[in-house]
Amino acid sequence: MRFFLIVSIFCSFLFAEKLIIDANNFEAYDEKGLSIFTGNVKMIKAKDELESDRLDVYLSEKKPNTKREPLKYIATGNVKFKVKTADKLYEGKGDKVVYEPKKMQYVITGNGFLKEVSEDKRLFGNKIVINQVSGEAKVSGSEDKPVRFIIDLANSNTTKKEVKPSKNTQKVESK
Repeated sequence: MRFFLIVSIFCSFLFAEKLIIDANNFEAYDEKGLSIFTGNVKMIKAKDELESDRLDVYLSEKKPNTKREPLKYIATGNVKFKVKTADKLYEGKGDKVVYEPKKMQYVITGNGFLKEVSEDKRLFGNKIVINQVSGEAKVSGSEDKPVRFIIDLANSNTTKKEVKPSKNTQKVESK
């Protein structure tokens, strides 16, 4: 039964993408449509990579003559990732990362950090949303921990002065 579930997870992903998940432990709850990977979890899906302590994979409802599809991935604990959108590469981390394949959207919550690699833009916030279709990234803070945008306007002839955010401030950087 578990072997069938593992095989169906790896064979039933959208657009016939290859999905590889390595972990120390695996649990399957076929009736719930839930697979749990724990301990040094590493996932590779197309050009996206994710590392975490735990990864829960929620599958679609079991129906006769149809393959189950992943509906949602939830990664928790020391989450680090690389995400490729239409024209950008992002690297980041957070306390929790949720990916919904049908929306092609990542949501990072809790101590979120996101770096747009080619332009070296950095986002820090309580909640960061990345849409792989549109390539948009949105960040939100809160009343006690607002978002901060920092851009270096110094040219090469002037010395750079670093602005450090307060402990309770979220920041957005662009260099």
